[in-house]
Amino acid sequence: MRGLARREFCLVLLRRMADLRPDLVAEALPRLGASRAEAHAAHTRWQALQHSPRAPRGLALRTAVLGPPDELEDRRFGDLDVQVRRWPVPLWPHLYWEVLSGPGGTVLHEHLARAPGSPVPPATARRLLVWEHVLDDVVGLPGARSVDPGVVTRWEVALPGGVRARFVWGLLQQVSGGAAR
Repeated sequence: MRGLARREFCLVLLRRMADLRPDLVAEALPRLGASRAEAHAAHTRWQALQHSPRAPRGLALRTAVLGPPDELEDRRFGDLDVQVRRWPVPLWPHLYWEVLSGPGGTVLHEHLARAPGSPVPPATARRLLVWEHVLDDVVGLPGARSVDPGVVTRWEVALPGGVRARFVWGLLQQVSGGAAR
């Protein structure tokens, strides 16, 4: 897609992450060789595509921007057949951008997910690594309970002992009530 590719898609993801972790986003921009202005332009372009009547929709838009997925997997949830597509992202080499799509290419869910062979140590309630662990690493911990924060791009998980883990696009951003690394 003209003006957007995987690098720029990372800039789009960073826009929502800046709401909670502007410090980490500021550190990430140089790693992508990007300025704040480029990040803003990428976000503006993405939003324009989301609202343009001529732009591809749903899965077609993701594929136009990210290219063909590195992985494609068919899954069945109850009586619904879905597909899971995964793309590597340059900012987080140990993660994939994962899109779950339904019939007709409707995007049902999308987030950052752990890539196989990742060097990141497993999450524990006492060891949650900001910008390393993903939602799937934490929701399976004993006593974990999902909390709906009411924002599509965000998730929150409550853990025993009053620990709260906050995620944007599936990537851990903040831990409160416990030790964050």
